[in-house]
Amino acid sequence: MANHHILDSSGVDISAQDSWHALAADTLPDGIASIELTLLELLQKQEKPDVLVPLADLLDGSGAMATGLVKEVYDLIAQHSSRTGLWVTADSDTEALTALSELLLKQTLIVIHVPKFADGRGFSFAQTLRQLAYQGEIRVAGAFGRDQIAYLLRVGVDSFVLSEHDLQSDFDISQAFTALASSYDGRNAAALPMFASA
Repeated sequence: MANHHILDSSGVDISAQDSWHALAADTLPDGIASIELTLLELLQKQEKPDVLVPLADLLDGSGAMATGLVKEVYDLIAQHSSRTGLWVTADSDTEALTALSELLLKQTLIVIHVPKFADGRGFSFAQTLRQLAYQGEIRVAGAFGRDQIAYLLRVGVDSFVLSEHDLQSDFDISQAFTALASSYDGRNAAALPMFASA
């Protein structure tokens, strides 16, 4: 992830402070974490790193938390980690997140990977996590647009993985982190409640 930067909700580059390691997987998308490690490397480490695990690998065929060997391996990962987190792709079922609230609420970081620009499921994931009362960090990586950052902030995203190219373009990235334009009735849209009662 050397060609990526992690920006916090104010647009400050926090890449140097990021301590997350992604557990190696065949389907690990670019930008999930700056460091990748295998299960064997994790078990051999003296110190306990912060580890991101793919949510899909923890689920059974019905989308529920797997039991047996998968659960034992996850428990082993948690024992050898300082903090745990999950990464999800937009292919995950948003409705299944509700059934996994016990697992999700224990995580320090959840990274949502957006595979293509037109995929809006990342918005739904972040919003669902906040509705479940998730208090940890939500990070977005992948092919989201810079013009979507203000909207992602509104649904609860805390940090963003951007490519080196995005930061060096003519577009001033700090503009993406400013409040949304006013709503139709003249009120500041960023100050409005996310959900209004009818």
